[in-house]
Amino acid sequence: MFRSFFIAGFEGATGYNAQGEWIDQVAATHHDRHADADYDRLQGVGIQAAREAIRWPLVDRGGRYDFSSVRPFVDASRKYQIDVIWDLFHYGYPSDLDLFSDEFVRRFADYCHAAARFVCAHQEGTCYFTPVNEPSYFAWAAGEVGRFAPHARGRGPELKLALARAAIAGINAIRAAVPGARIVNVDPICHVVPPQGRFDLLGDAHAFNHQAVFESWDMLAGRLHPELGGSREHLDIVGVNYYWTNQWELGQDESPLADDDYRRVPLSRLIRRVWKRYDGELLVTETAHVHEMRPRWLRYVADECEALLDEGVPLRGVCLYPILGMPEWHSPQEWVRMGLWDIAHDQPSLRRQICAPMWDALRQAQRLEFRHGEHPLSGPSAA
Repeated sequence: MFRSFFIAGFEGATGYNAQGEWIDQVAATHHDRHADADYDRLQGVGIQAAREAIRWPLVDRGGRYDFSSVRPFVDASRKYQIDVIWDLFHYGYPSDLDLFSDEFVRRFADYCHAAARFVCAHQEGTCYFTPVNEPSYFAWAAGEVGRFAPHARGRGPELKLALARAAIAGINAIRAAVPGARIVNVDPICHVVPPQGRFDLLGDAHAFNHQAVFESWDMLAGRLHPELGGSREHLDIVGVNYYWTNQWELGQDESPLADDDYRRVPLSRLIRRVWKRYDGELLVTETAHVHEMRPRWLRYVADECEALLDEGVPLRGVCLYPILGMPEWHSPQEWVRMGLWDIAHDQPSLRRQICAPMWDALRQAQRLEFRHGEHPLSGPSAA
């Protein structure tokens, strides 16, 4: 599907965080200033694909579009032959929009059409888009507990429905502009367990694991709320986001299960669950750990994905997300080491520093590239 099995994810969240502060992770990491050098680094470590955000709030000026903020990434991707999955709505949206309104759906579809035309006019080959990034998480964070704009509470299901309606309209608009476009619908896969001894909650856990986590994908596929117009063609490629935080006890979502907790379900089983539900091609569209856990996590993910490939599961890639260290969404003064490159945030240039243990783990994991039909390059650039 892509020139490499491993994909680099450039964190692209925009919006207003829990404190009502504006965040723009592309600008915060200076990825907008260093797009060319960042893509050169990817080529140097054998990564030839990326997830990149088109920042809707920067592009959409009251329904009029300015794609100048996207051009550096389009140019760099062409120069270094990097395939790109373009995120169109990564939490941030124009401030004059109400996400619960019909206008949101109309305006989003118009923007998707314009973005698809712009991107595909400037790149060769298949164009890939993620219309709405993580609708399940965003519905909870922005509609249920007020962590992102619109900072609503108790309206999570309503926002999830609105996001599905907008995504379907956006997919229709993308394909009207570019009939051959592929859609990557990205959402977290999570798993919960009852607290020890609470057998009365087994039913609640099962309902979450086999119904709730699939609601957004089900709506896109036309299985749930078919009146929205979804279909299996709308769902297209299923993108699975999975972090070490994605398994927890019911009611303890801020406290992930310990690595050695016997109740943890292997990643391969979770992905297999998604595949059996929808069939078709899949991607791991986000995965990462922090600090010293990074190489161990990557080795674990690679082993789990190799087992799936051995079974013939059509897993087309794994996205290391984020590929660069980044500031915390809700505490921008705090930087997290999560990527292949750490960022020297105490320097004005935000110099990139490769994480040697992570790089060693990636080279080992790139055995999967030979299964994928590509041969990784070598020789990383640290700065």
